[in-house]
Amino acid sequence: MSRSLLVGPFNRVEGDLEVRLELSDGQVAAARVTAPMYRGIERLLAGRPPLDALVIAPRICGICSVAQSSAAARALGDAMALAAPANGRIAADLILACENAADHLTHFYLFFMPDFAHRDYRERPWHDEAARRYKAMGGEVAKAASAARLRFLHVMGILAGKWPHSLALQPGGITKSIDLGERMRLLGILNEFRNYLEGQTFGDSLERIAALDSAAALQAWAAEKAPTAGDLRFFLTIADDLGLSQWGRGPARFLSFGGPGEAGGQWQDGKPGGLDLAGLREDLEYTWMDGGGLHPAVGVTEPKADKAEGYSWCKAPRLAGRSFEVGALARRMVAGHPLIRELVAASAGRGNVRDRVVARLLELALLVPAMENWVRLLGGQGAFCHSGDMVKKADGVGLVEAARGSLGHWLSVDGGRISRYQVVAPTTWNFSPRDAGGNPGPLEEALVGAPVGPGEDHPLIVQHIVRSFDPCMSCTVH
Repeated sequence: MSRSLLVGPFNRVEGDLEVRLELSDGQVAAARVTAPMYRGIERLLAGRPPLDALVIAPRICGICSVAQSSAAARALGDAMALAAPANGRIAADLILACENAADHLTHFYLFFMPDFAHRDYRERPWHDEAARRYKAMGGEVAKAASAARLRFLHVMGILAGKWPHSLALQPGGITKSIDLGERMRLLGILNEFRNYLEGQTFGDSLERIAALDSAAALQAWAAEKAPTAGDLRFFLTIADDLGLSQWGRGPARFLSFGGPGEAGGQWQDGKPGGLDLAGLREDLEYTWMDGGGLHPAVGVTEPKADKAEGYSWCKAPRLAGRSFEVGALARRMVAGHPLIRELVAASAGRGNVRDRVVARLLELALLVPAMENWVRLLGGQGAFCHSGDMVKKADGVGLVEAARGSLGHWLSVDGGRISRYQVVAPTTWNFSPRDAGGNPGPLEEALVGAPVGPGEDHPLIVQHIVRSFDPCMSCTVH
């Protein structure tokens, strides 16, 4: 028996999202993911002074505005041939890492875990505890996580003055120096956040979590204590019971632009490769846009709302004609973390719901110690920003890793004004529609095979798969 099902709008998702499922014999046979909102910020930037990008581009999103600021500042710095001094680079890395860590915490406690408090799971042995911990607007642990996140974001206040939409990030570094007293305050806040993660999220030290190097090591670690001893253990218990490693298997291809101390690259056909974006194209065959097949350095954003074959305002980025999954799982795959590579190998080389969540929590265990080290590396009297003159004609690119994945800004300056500005956001990669070859985007591929019961209008497994990618639809339709 076949039928069509439209799922959406989704709660606890930033922006508007709809998913049309074609069902056959109780499972998803095909999916089409629609971003139904158009914003056009790329067009808004055209004709403006280049430095206006530092004000406008972060407004693409209020959740990941620092990532957008970072990419815009790097693109401008590239156009100006301006490099940040060591202090400015470290401080900028700290600002971005703070936002990414806060996003990972928000996703786990406020976006993803509340689904397990759903009444449809009331017969599961873990349901009551999940409801007590994570129920939307009322879960005890979710409330505590919100408080920990708020305190952690004080890091942003010290380094960037405010969050979101700070102007501290500039092409040549950051505008604010960090004195010894502020460095001590930063270390104190980071220590508070570490204590929260070690006590509540992991029930163990961050270093021990980061050192887990195999599926067997993860399983042995989880078995050391009761399933309720820390939220990672509890999640693994739920994931095993629901078989979440079976669902949401996307393309066996991963992409990362790289971060501090980590090179960018890709993983496909079971092996790593370097980062070469020469073959990047934005396919527009099934978008409500005209043109297409262009590299973002020469790309266009021309809306065509009446395009008959279109079904999304999201473009379809393809690298050498292939879709790629981006995000924490992709970063850890490209960086070579042994636990993540083994988990993915056991899933036929593809990501899944469980492993995407594990990768995000693993990154929390990696990020906080790294941030502590970066604070200690800040030099007392060294410069935090270099200045320079904006050129009249130039091109620039800024690549960063946001919490949700690879983010790129491409700009062209002509006559002292922005002549072209193109953005490829993480959810643009993951939630892209089909391309001219009929190849689905990563989420569309990941939804195939998901079970849908009779009468289910908002299938829970489908929601788990969608949320495992942590979508930000506002960025998608920039």
